[in-house]
Amino acid sequence: MNHIVTFRTFKEGDYDMCCEWWKWWWKGEIPVKRQLLPDDKSCYVIESNGTPVAAGFLFTFENPLVGYGPTWVVSNPEYKKKDRRQILELLISNIEKDAKQTFGMVQLFTVCGNTFLQDIHKKLDWFMMPAKYEAFKYL
Repeated sequence: MNHIVTFRTFKEGDYDMCCEWWKWWWKGEIPVKRQLLPDDKSCYVIESNGTPVAAGFLFTFENPLVGYGPTWVVSNPEYKKKDRRQILELLISNIEKDAKQTFGMVQLFTVCGNTFLQDIHKKLDWFMMPAKYEAFKYL
């Protein structure tokens, strides 16, 4: 059987799927509200042989050369195959490519919530800066 990896934008049901993943990873905490996410054209899913593996989001700014993302990257907690890390790397790389090709961006910013994602970003040549005073609040 061939290994088919698909990178795509959101379709119906993907947000609910991400909510279930966030609830699992964040131990029941409130997932990201839909109105806080970008339009579906900037919400991405990567699949392996038709199984959704991970999702990430790209925000465009008024200045079209700069974007925020991939952010709120979340993965399928039930996907345990050895290629999981490689597929997450592909998700981030593909979001980078879409940011450049579709939106014309030349710089991205993101926040890595854990060392696993930090390591992936480092491998993909992101410049990592420690953030001592980073904070956010849902209103």
